[in-house]
Amino acid sequence: MRAVVTRVKHASVTIENEVRGQIGQGYLVLLGVGPNDTEDTAVKLADKICNLRIFEDEEERMNLNLEQVGGSLLVVSQFTLYADTSSRRPGFSKAAKPDLAIPLYEKFMARCRERGFPVEHGEFGADMQVDSRNDGPVTILLDTENP
Repeated sequence: MRAVVTRVKHASVTIENEVRGQIGQGYLVLLGVGPNDTEDTAVKLADKICNLRIFEDEEERMNLNLEQVGGSLLVVSQFTLYADTSSRRPGFSKAAKPDLAIPLYEKFMARCRERGFPVEHGEFGADMQVDSRNDGPVTILLDTENP
């Protein structure tokens, strides 16, 4: 799995002119699923993201995690994280097919909820508009194949 995690002041996802998910302070997570990913991969990545200490403490050091700041997650499926850019026109054959990707996307969000975090999300495969106010900006790239 691949994830782009952005620390945000707020973020939202809109589908067909309707806001489907929105959060205040927390993480905007763009989540891509690869063909070799499993439920175990989804759980490990969710735990890693929920434990990231990328919020600033009173000394302006990145020492606080999502729980410590009362944050939320907005998770948006993003198959384009598996783009093959060896040519000018990206190919997406390295991304998991929906029959694998959707359950793992759901498992990732379920694990975050199990840990007590509010989770909002987009709609898998939909044309979405994502708005966010990046905080910092702080953006972290995670890839379970390259820990």
